[in-house]
Amino acid sequence: MTEATDAFDAATLGVTDGALKGFPPAAFHVDAGDFLASAPLLSSFTTPLVTVDRAAVTDNVETMRRWCAAAGVGIAPHGKTTMNRALWQRQLDAGAWGITVATPWQLSVALDWGIQRIMLANALVQPEYLRLVARALASGDTEIVVWADSIRAVEIMTEVLGDGIETRPLHVLVELGAPGGRTGARTHDAALDIARAIEASPSLALAGVAGYEGALAHHGDDASLQVVRDYLVALGALDDALRASSAYDERVSTIIVTAGGSAYFDVVAEVLAPRRDLDGVRGRPTDVLLRSGAYITHDDGFYRGITPLGRELGAALGGGSLGAAGAGDVGPDADVPVSNDFRSAIHGWATVVSRPEAGLALVDGGKRDFPFDEGLPEVQGVRRYGAETVEPFTGATATAMNDQHTFVSIPADSELQVGDVLRLGLSHPCTTFDKWRALIVIDDVRLDRPSAVDVLTTTFG
Repeated sequence: MTEATDAFDAATLGVTDGALKGFPPAAFHVDAGDFLASAPLLSSFTTPLVTVDRAAVTDNVETMRRWCAAAGVGIAPHGKTTMNRALWQRQLDAGAWGITVATPWQLSVALDWGIQRIMLANALVQPEYLRLVARALASGDTEIVVWADSIRAVEIMTEVLGDGIETRPLHVLVELGAPGGRTGARTHDAALDIARAIEASPSLALAGVAGYEGALAHHGDDASLQVVRDYLVALGALDDALRASSAYDERVSTIIVTAGGSAYFDVVAEVLAPRRDLDGVRGRPTDVLLRSGAYITHDDGFYRGITPLGRELGAALGGGSLGAAGAGDVGPDADVPVSNDFRSAIHGWATVVSRPEAGLALVDGGKRDFPFDEGLPEVQGVRRYGAETVEPFTGATATAMNDQHTFVSIPADSELQVGDVLRLGLSHPCTTFDKWRALIVIDDVRLDRPSAVDVLTTTFG
């Protein structure tokens, strides 16, 4: 494992201008690296703003690395969460197999960024992107893995890849779904038929099985976990059947069994980790890969509530109950070691611009700035007008959002004033990053006076 660098994107962002949200006028027409070299205080930045906590990112990557090692699984983290090359590299430096992407366009970005192992967690049926993949397979040693959940998808891949480009076979995983789920063959027999079609294709190599359990449940209760567990058992049975019929292509060096979003990766490890056999002691070499992505920044909403590290198996592997940890961690400077829990690395900052009636404040960030699809922002603290430090702020709740405003219910006797800045916990990193071309990286949100130290740029088209 190589040593991860602390640097993100400030050195390559170049001269900034007023088109980047959150950058103060003092940074306009100045090289971003030069501006941030002095580590300006977070309090000098304008709002609305989303920050990424460097210390939390570092801790989260290391926590997941240790968790996977203890659980006996590998990981191909989902890059769609951040679409940031520097964060992907941190995950790769921590031992990730490669990067997972969700769309053919994201696959093309990963190729441009020189990612050596890429998994497209989807069917690839657009001829233009199939030709792009064919060229990548023909010209280099990049490993590309895609999924198939229909015979028609296999037919399209075979037709396009067999049309004039000499290349290595494209590795394909059979995707098993479930009724009411997302994509994936709905029955064991249908999945076997797809596998047979892949076997018969001269352009494809059957390389394993894949699935996504996250669409089948949305809670961490026993009933939800059992639904996930039953599905994963079925995915394992499909793998067993393909092995029994010697269906896996001999040109595939390591069979892949993959499942696991960011909510139920503990159950994936429980059910599927025994299949991992990297050295082929029990037969064909096999890797079991999670595809979790949100862990790198975590959040103060959906993932905080459902994180596997808050459940029994996670605790047994070195985690603990996250609960509301991080929601009130504003205060004294501290040198905090790597935790056994994930903690949120993303926070919103918004200025109170109106107190039109008792018990109501409106701040200058809304749906175009902060995520809202998995819960509204959580009010965590306040930085009083002109102050540099954040203090806890209780009794305030975000109740609604417009494009550019958030409504905040506050106690009728609250001293909150126009000009004060609220610190917000955010829910769902995937729909946080895609609202920003560049996010300010701070050293550690738990410090009395956090400083801006870098920038993360995003690529969402």
